[in-house]
Amino acid sequence: MLSVIVPIYNEERYIAKCIDSMLEQDYPKDDLEIILVDGMSKDKTREIVAIYTEKYPFIHLIDNPNRIAPWAMNLGIKEAKGDVIMRLDAHATYERNYFSSLAYGLSKYGADNIGAVCKTDVLNKTPKTLAIREVLSNKFGVGNSVFRTGIQGVQEVETVPFGCWKRGVFDKYGYYDVRLVRNQDIELNKRIFHGGGKIVIIPDTYSTYLARETYSKLAKNNFGNGKWNILTVFYTGELKSLSIRHFVPLGFVLGLFLPLIAGIFWCPALFVTIAVLLMYILALGSVCAKLAISKKLNFFYLLTSFTVLHVSYGWGALMALLKLPFMKK
Repeated sequence: MLSVIVPIYNEERYIAKCIDSMLEQDYPKDDLEIILVDGMSKDKTREIVAIYTEKYPFIHLIDNPNRIAPWAMNLGIKEAKGDVIMRLDAHATYERNYFSSLAYGLSKYGADNIGAVCKTDVLNKTPKTLAIREVLSNKFGVGNSVFRTGIQGVQEVETVPFGCWKRGVFDKYGYYDVRLVRNQDIELNKRIFHGGGKIVIIPDTYSTYLARETYSKLAKNNFGNGKWNILTVFYTGELKSLSIRHFVPLGFVLGLFLPLIAGIFWCPALFVTIAVLLMYILALGSVCAKLAISKKLNFFYLLTSFTVLHVSYGWGALMALLKLPFMKK
């Protein structure tokens, strides 16, 4: 049996689309269970889910009083009846062959975890949201993350989103780290990878992540991502829990602000900030101009979207870094 686990919290805007895409899967329903683990949602998420649980006996709703995703996953795994476990996100939809491709590929490729490319889309398509969508799929925005930028064939990688495991993987490598509000999937995958496990990404199918559509939500989400990059290393005590690309925005922000502070005492240091800023503006302008022409996107929305992504991500990491001396594990 395949047990699909979906952590949810205040997902009234997205949950129906997510469940509908799961119901449209070509995977046999008599060999499937869907476990929605709710962090005590305060909107209409539970009401919407109740409509589905009443109609489909293989869809279950369980409570997650601790609210955060790693607790939800561990609860779901322990509740699951299947010998194959899949982790999905309520902010996404899944191609019709997603379940079957991953479940079949798990054995075909001898993988400990298997996933697919995660495309980015938006519910409401406007010049601004289309720019945000592009930024979250572009190498200048997300680095060398192949599950976002795309693949040509089957690859062994260090991490995948929305993956699929045999249950025994959790007995061998451990469950989700409940200290991690973010990055819990990456940390688990890194644990598997560095423990000698095999993680594979396949081109046969894909998921579609529905991105935040305002700059305030984009900034809030990426501030949290940057913050939890630092905290993930702090709690696990290992830099290898993440990749170098996760810390590039922090380097950018430090390159701006450290010389600025040093300039108070030694004026020539200000030229470093100016140099970093000029290099960033040149690179940003070049990337945005090419995208605006090739994909007919708004240049200024691209400019703003990249800047919000990079600065909020780096700023979140910097704020976490400054708090580390006062934190306890």
